[in-house]
Amino acid sequence: MDPIVGLTKSLLTEVGEDPDREGLQRTPLRVAQSLRFLTQGYSQDIETIINGAIYEEDYDEMVSVQNIEFYSLCEHHLLPFFGQCHVAYIPDGKIIGLGKIPRIVDVFARRLQLQERLTNQIAQTIQEQLNPRGVAVVMEAEHLCMMMRGVEKQHSKTKTSAMLGGFRKDRRTRMEFMELIRSSSR
Repeated sequence: MDPIVGLTKSLLTEVGEDPDREGLQRTPLRVAQSLRFLTQGYSQDIETIINGAIYEEDYDEMVSVQNIEFYSLCEHHLLPFFGQCHVAYIPDGKIIGLGKIPRIVDVFARRLQLQERLTNQIAQTIQEQLNPRGVAVVMEAEHLCMMMRGVEKQHSKTKTSAMLGGFRKDRRTRMEFMELIRSSSR
């Protein structure tokens, strides 16, 4: 038997449920499948995800991919947090296929996470892969651990950012990126 299935049956019993009742009989299997999907980022390799989609290009203006939806699990409560991720970089001779940026976001989001760490991992990965002049990542998320339990604040959002290179050093570059995010949210 799958260990997650057995653990889920035990968990259902511990919370006062009968794992053998009709509505719950397949729940342990569904939970195991769900957890494996939601944590698949642990088994994914960045090099495989990028798959050689880094190209030499003489382009040195900001490249931005915005409103990337993401879903993750809070490592403190195993409850979902989800929202949008905005990524930008300033190339220095190399660009990456645009579709690879959301895939990088998903690799790290599909792990037990903290939003702060997730933001940094995305920025650091793009920095390591492209060695650009700068990288910026802003994440906006709603956390069910804050909405359903604890402080129970239904409309709160958490925003985190990671600014590297030119985005950290040059206020105008940083502000240009932030304005792009604001204009895409309207």
